[in-house]
Amino acid sequence: MKILFVHNNFPAQFRHLAEHLAADPANEVRAIGADGARPVRGVTLHRYSLQMADVGATHPFARRFDLETRRAEQVLYVAAMLMSEGFSPDLVVVHSGWGEALPLRAVFPGARLVVYCEYFYRTEQSDVNFDPEFPALGLDGAVSLRARNAMTLLALAEADLAITPTEWQRSTFPPALGSSIAVAHEGIDTDHVRPRPEARCRLEDGTLLSRDDEVITFVNRNLEPLRGYHIFMRALPRVLAERPKARVVIVGGFGVSYGQRAPSGKTWHQIFLDEVSGGLDLKRVHFLGHLPYEDYLDVLRVSRVHAYLTYPFVLSWSCLEAMATGCVLVASDTPPVREVIDGQNGLLVPFHSPDALAEALLRVLRAPERHAEMGRRARETIRRRFDLRRVSLPRMERLVMGASPRPTGGATDRPQPGVWPQG
Repeated sequence: MKILFVHNNFPAQFRHLAEHLAADPANEVRAIGADGARPVRGVTLHRYSLQMADVGATHPFARRFDLETRRAEQVLYVAAMLMSEGFSPDLVVVHSGWGEALPLRAVFPGARLVVYCEYFYRTEQSDVNFDPEFPALGLDGAVSLRARNAMTLLALAEADLAITPTEWQRSTFPPALGSSIAVAHEGIDTDHVRPRPEARCRLEDGTLLSRDDEVITFVNRNLEPLRGYHIFMRALPRVLAERPKARVVIVGGFGVSYGQRAPSGKTWHQIFLDEVSGGLDLKRVHFLGHLPYEDYLDVLRVSRVHAYLTYPFVLSWSCLEAMATGCVLVASDTPPVREVIDGQNGLLVPFHSPDALAEALLRVLRAPERHAEMGRRARETIRRRFDLRRVSLPRMERLVMGASPRPTGGATDRPQPGVWPQG
C-alpha cells in the first residue's frame, strides 16, 4: 500500500503510526512537511518552503486563511510532483490545521483521506476568556477566532475519516461534527516511559538529583499563562518556605506556544519570576530550558511531585508522560485534565488558586509514602488507556486502514531526536 502523511511539523502526532506502517515491507510510506520537518525511519520525507508574506492588505478576519492558502499552495506543488513521479497514495493522513489538507482531494481523488482534528476554536468553555487576569476577546476578536476554523471545516468536508486524540477535544467541535469524529490518542510508549529508581537529573551547576531528593517538577513546551506558569510561580514561595530542602526543576522555553504574547520586550517567564522573586529562594529554583528526550524523562523520574496546569485546551503529552513515569501529579481541575485524572490517580485543584496548588503540593511533600499509590495508579491509567503498542497503535491502525480507498471515476471523481517537552 502507498501511504502519505502530511504535517508541517512532521512527524509530530504521526510519528508512531508512520514508523509502524513503514516497517511493513508491503507499504511505501512518504511524508510532506515544511522545512522544519524531521525524518522518520523508513519514510521518504518531501519538504516545502513557505516564504514570509505580507497580508496587511487582507481583511483581518481572513489573514490566517490567506496564510493557510499559501501553505496549501506549497503542499499542492509537492503533491503534484509526487503524482507526476507515479506515487499515487491509497491512504493520506493529514492534520486539519494550517491549510495543508485543502489540495489533497483534488490531487489524489482516489485516496482514503484521514484527517487528524486537534481542536475547534470557540469563545466559551475553552482557553479563550477563561482567565480573568487577561483581557477578554472583543467582538472583532470573537469573529476572527471563529474564522480560524475555516480550514478545519473544509478538511472535514472532504474526509473519509476524522480522528481526534481525546473525548474532550472531540467535545470542542459542534455536535453535528463531533458525532462523526473517532477518538484515538497517538499513544505513550510505556515500555520506555516508565519509572527508573536509578534515574538522575543533572542541574545547570552539575549537581545530580535523585529520587532521594525532594524535587518538585513543572514542564511545558513554553512557560506561559495558558499552561498555568503564573499560578505555579505564585505557589512556590509558600512551598519553599515550608520545605527548606525542596528543589524546583522547571523544563520549558521562554517563548509562546499558545495564547497571547507577553508585553513587548518581555517574556511571561520573566514577568512572573520578577513578581515572586522577592519571596523566593532562587538558588533552589532551576530552569533547564528544553532538554534532550532522555534527560527530560529523567526529570520526571526523580520528581516527588509534579504540577500540571492548563486552561481548557489540548492536553499536553507531558501530562501523560509524567503519569507514565509514576509521578504523583497535582493538576488543574479543568475539563481536559479530568478526562485522565480523577482524584485517585492524582490531585485536582482549582486552576486559579495558587494557595490551593501550594497546599496540594505540600500535602504530597509532607507525606510522600501516603501518596505513592497515586503515582502507581497514574501509571496504570496510562497503561490501560494510552499504551502505545497494546492500545493506541492497534486502534489507530484499525481506524486509518479500515475502509477501502475511494474508487476513481464516477461521482467521487522517543525516540526521535529533538528537544522536550513537545505538546
